Amino acid sequence: MKALQYLNKYFWKYKWRILLGTVFVVCSNVFTVYAPQVIREAVNFLNETYSSFQENPDAEQTLDLPESLQWFMDPQVANVDNLGGLMLRVALALGLLYIVLYFVKGVFSFLTRQTIIVMSRLIEYDLKNEVYDHYQRLSMAFYKRNNTGDLMNRISEDVSRVRMYLGPAVMYTINLFVLLVMVITVMLYIDAELTLWSLAPLPFMSISIYLVSSTINKKSEAVQKQQSHLSTMVQESISGVRVLKAYNRETAQQETFADQSDLYKVKLLDLVKVEALFMPIIVLLVGLSTILTIYIGGTKVVAGELEIGQIFQFVFYVNLLTWPFASVGWVTSLVQKAEASQKRINEFLLTDPEVVNTNEAPLQVHGGIAFDNVSFTYPDSGIEALKNVSFEIQPGETLAVIGRTGSGKSTLANLVARQYDVTAGQIRVDGAPIQDVNLYDLRAAMGYVPQDVFLFSDSIYNNIKFGVDEANEARVVQAAQDADIHENILGFAKGYQTLLGERGINLSGGQKQRISIARAIIKNPDILIFDDCLSAVDTETEEKILSALKRIMEGKTSIIIAHRVSTIKHADRILVLDQGRVIEQGTHQQLVDSEGTYADLYRQQLAEDRA
Repeated sequence: MKALQYLNKYFWKYKWRILLGTVFVVCSNVFTVYAPQVIREAVNFLNETYSSFQENPDAEQTLDLPESLQWFMDPQVANVDNLGGLMLRVALALGLLYIVLYFVKGVFSFLTRQTIIVMSRLIEYDLKNEVYDHYQRLSMAFYKRNNTGDLMNRISEDVSRVRMYLGPAVMYTINLFVLLVMVITVMLYIDAELTLWSLAPLPFMSISIYLVSSTINKKSEAVQKQQSHLSTMVQESISGVRVLKAYNRETAQQETFADQSDLYKVKLLDLVKVEALFMPIIVLLVGLSTILTIYIGGTKVVAGELEIGQIFQFVFYVNLLTWPFASVGWVTSLVQKAEASQKRINEFLLTDPEVVNTNEAPLQVHGGIAFDNVSFTYPDSGIEALKNVSFEIQPGETLAVIGRTGSGKSTLANLVARQYDVTAGQIRVDGAPIQDVNLYDLRAAMGYVPQDVFLFSDSIYNNIKFGVDEANEARVVQAAQDADIHENILGFAKGYQTLLGERGINLSGGQKQRISIARAIIKNPDILIFDDCLSAVDTETEEKILSALKRIMEGKTSIIIAHRVSTIKHADRILVLDQGRVIEQGTHQQLVDSEGTYADLYRQQLAEDRA
């Protein structure tokens, strides 16, 4: 239960619901335990009445009703001359009393669920929000270490299993304890020996249910794991349907899915076979307990040690304890699953983000950025992406970064946005170390277009205005025009209200890039970062976008990462990266004149454009 101790703060938060729920459980069980006593008194009364009529069938008799039935019939039944009529009246009174007792019990049971079960739902809500909030604060390195399916599973399936502990497990445990105390106290008061015989099979039922539940849990895990695998296959097949069709792999994929689906069926049927043991075990052991109660109790009735009504009372009590005893194994199983799930959740909740905000003071960003001998190694892969990189950007200047694939260009952009912290050296923003400035204000002052464009499954309009809380239509349209995507948007049937598929699947690569650019520039940020965001557009479109961006970037610090020289030749300074090192830097003309790597790249691309 160590992992589940993390939830104690929530129990304390909703302590009044637990206390009130416990009160309702006690009240409900008072009526539950009282009902068999009414049965006992009624059976004894009818037995005595029948015996009296057998002895003196023609005599006028006056019979005293049990106290429990006096509310529904006259306290004394005089001049009774019809045994059948008397029994009918007693049965009707008994039925009416039972209805009242179980109606009140039902009311308290309803209130129990409205307190304890609702409490579990409230804690589930709080826990999911806590997990999701923590996800938002964790660093990029965390998401490289963990896959999306696992993250989704912990906030959905694992939290749901924890809720079963918070609600049903807690409720049934309280109910079991209260009912055991009440019922066994009454049974021991009546006859201790019969109590022991009656309850003897029930512990075996708890053990059997626990063993069956444990087996069910293991097989359920296997079924769930296979189901997750099937879901992943379907999700990937849908997302990668273009690749499947392009390589004509539909039939092969279908065969693979059929094999995995058959494996799922086998595991599911294996689980169903074990689940089929659940009820037979309960029925068998409850039946054995009932037989022992009737046999041992019957011998005591014959010996004059017990009343026949008390045997009926014991049988009812044994059946009342059936589910509580059976629930011991079930609840134990729930706790085990919740413990495992909460342990997985705690692994994330207790993971501290590598990048943290150390300064809550408001930050006014001017745009000065400096790298002093910055080196960075990815913590998971161990790849050294940047080595002793140094440069400085004055507020309002444009820095361009060019280099081969894997030279560290995107890593440099991520460090400026402080997605990671440097391994060595220092980055300064407006003269202050980047770790010492307000992280959230810094990012709010940035417009970032990543290399891997991500669009949400929402309208084009909402995707463009994603980075701002308030934006009117004119502002959205202007951003789209600056990104040269406005005319394309108008070409859709629903214009700006066109809903995008998953990751913008219904758009071309160039359209996705331009919407991402519009999303960045609508913020009117102080720092703009474009990470190879024009790679999917043609030269003519690139010129239009660059022309608009030149006006937008005026007075703003900008970092442009690109593969094409045409994209960056107008920058104030150009860095040439190779294997994480700065091998050249200067203006376009200076680098061309230096006859180095940049000049070779420029001439090569110029020849390609002419061709």
